Amino acid sequence: MNRFRPLLAAATLLATAPFARACEECGGRGKAAWAAFELLPKASQLYPDAPIVEYTLEIGESMLSPAGQPVRTLTINGSVPGPVLRFREGDVARIHVRNRLTSEQTSTHWHGVLVPNLEDGVPYLTTPPIGPGETRTFEFLLKHSGTYWYHSHTGLQEQRGVYGAIVIEPKADAPTRTDLPHIDHEEVVVLSDWTNENASDVMRTLLRGSDWYAIRKGTAQSLLGALRAGHLADYWKREKARLPPMDISDVAYGAFLANGRPRQQFPSRPGETVRLRFINSGASTYFYLSSAAGPLTIIAADGRDVVPIRQNRLLIGMAETYDLLVTVPAGAPAAWEVRATAQDGSGHASVFLGDGQENLAPMPAPLTPYDMDGALAAVLDQLDESGSLSDAEALAKENPRPLSAYLRLKSTSPTTLPADAPVRQITLKLTGDMIRYLWSIDGRPIDEQSTVPVKRGEILRVVLVNNTMMHHPMHLHGHFFRLLIPDGVDPDYAPLKHTVDVPPMSRRTIEFYANEDRDWLFHCHLLYHMMAGMARVVSYPAGDEIRAAANSTHDSPASSSDAPPLTSAPAYRPALGEHAMPHTFAWIDASVQSHLSTGMGTIQRGRDNLNLMWKAGWERVEHREYEIDATVSRYFNPRWTAFAGYRLTNIPDGHDAVIAGATYRMPYLVDCTATLQSNGDARLALVKMFQLTSRVSLTARADYDTAMKFSWNSTLSYTVSKRVSLNTTLDSDYGFGAGLGFRF
Repeated sequence: MNRFRPLLAAATLLATAPFARACEECGGRGKAAWAAFELLPKASQLYPDAPIVEYTLEIGESMLSPAGQPVRTLTINGSVPGPVLRFREGDVARIHVRNRLTSEQTSTHWHGVLVPNLEDGVPYLTTPPIGPGETRTFEFLLKHSGTYWYHSHTGLQEQRGVYGAIVIEPKADAPTRTDLPHIDHEEVVVLSDWTNENASDVMRTLLRGSDWYAIRKGTAQSLLGALRAGHLADYWKREKARLPPMDISDVAYGAFLANGRPRQQFPSRPGETVRLRFINSGASTYFYLSSAAGPLTIIAADGRDVVPIRQNRLLIGMAETYDLLVTVPAGAPAAWEVRATAQDGSGHASVFLGDGQENLAPMPAPLTPYDMDGALAAVLDQLDESGSLSDAEALAKENPRPLSAYLRLKSTSPTTLPADAPVRQITLKLTGDMIRYLWSIDGRPIDEQSTVPVKRGEILRVVLVNNTMMHHPMHLHGHFFRLLIPDGVDPDYAPLKHTVDVPPMSRRTIEFYANEDRDWLFHCHLLYHMMAGMARVVSYPAGDEIRAAANSTHDSPASSSDAPPLTSAPAYRPALGEHAMPHTFAWIDASVQSHLSTGMGTIQRGRDNLNLMWKAGWERVEHREYEIDATVSRYFNPRWTAFAGYRLTNIPDGHDAVIAGATYRMPYLVDCTATLQSNGDARLALVKMFQLTSRVSLTARADYDTAMKFSWNSTLSYTVSKRVSLNTTLDSDYGFGAGLGFRF
């Protein structure tokens, strides 16, 4: 036991070192400060003549079966999604949110609705969290109409069912749109993705670099798959570039839902025109919308009216909303499908208009995951097009897997910003590592770089450059921004949005008038990317001059301040809470075979890991041999990771020692690890995994140790399930054997 004391001491030290800042900001603002903010005048006091529309939302738990299997689900008023909240522009919304959960905080963000900062619903950053058993009343004046939604901004609760729709009708005296046909009725469609897994377990699976979700969806890349698809050269080209396999979606879902079920039916008669308010509340799924009744007519995007255009297929990103018109064909009564197909082709949700014989919507073109050039074809096609194309020309040229319809979106009214406002341009690079599952902006997650400073009264133009092979739906709280598309529509009529899809290896440019105050979250709305660090806070400077300026109302097409007087508020400071803290997850990946056992246990937090690695063998040796490394490692970028710790071993010619080293990712995804020991020994290891089929992999390892010379092993593994695999290993020291691999 005495021999293990250095190892235990080192493990204790290493366990605390990388996580010393864990509670640095966890308290956020104090309760007294929040209480002072809550005493500021509410919308009903600021606008006493405005009608008050009141709702109560109760967030609790129920046993539901969205994917056919009863699971414990978070609900709003007992259902998923929550109720549709309906208002009219000019109303004061008064919404009581009651937390019926016994041990969790919760929150509610009013997505796309311009509200005072205190009512935005991001816990600790803008709004106090709602503790178990507590109720918070939100109040805000509704200054614009459109289709929006609400959802929890606490942890992974959005994935677990806390979301619902908001519909704000125009003022009663608002002019009627003359560019639209007669609309017979409207329906709200809330799209979502559903997994029966615990959402935290999903996050853990992604963080440990598992391929299980790709295997489940049938999108896992392999050498045999590339050979059969005729893309073997592309496969090796990708590996040479040190890029992991491309995947459209991170998670394999059990079901895709429309209003909480895989299939939704709305009564409609032949010849009727139906307005469908689509909301993508999925945690990590883009959808292609298509209709059996013909092209879709887009009349609003993110709640804002646009000049009607038609699209065969519409790509809708997470957190986006689109208002679409569908005309039911004349003739005998029938059911016409409007289908929402997951971008990765792994499933769909259906909305049927009418009753009778079913007419199915066309499916999007199949995904070709091995062809990287093909995956970027839609990006290249859009660069060659002009925003002035007619509907007929655009429909004829539409890519089988189109990007979002931004190129032709045109606001129905000018969206120009104040001509005398200074313009400042910045570039934000969207970055990440699929293997590590660390997502960031400019290579730094939010816990390392939290803010984007903005000055009140300026126009901030942001160029978003996506350096990854995944789409990112970027959402800005508290503002609408103008979406500027080269060769698009007249820039004076650039569409207003609150969420923008940034395609792989592409860029988008947005701009907004900075007329708010305090801090507003800007983040990827792929939930797991946000939780892994892809977020920033757009931060206005705090000061008396800003507080005084906030007392006046400044309206613009892109933003509308409704801030109450701040002169009596306590001194303001950013409190980023959980959004600026890396989350801690732990897992074990190990095997037990007839001749040896290998494995690694990990506690991961942001860039830092606490690792316990072992190898023990009992064949071909007189007694059981082991080597155990306890290390703390620091991830710097996709190519470099450094580590230090302690090695304990009873292998002949081995030595207990302090160790330090680094791992470098070489071309073809070969990991090269160099280790130095305090006794002067050194080791060099090369590791390469070959994915032979979607479920069968071969991992080869070669070591040179200055004390123990050469050793090698190769492991053939068949993935049975998310947690279990069948392994067989040939080892230069311990021979051949077989057994089980397990992960949890």
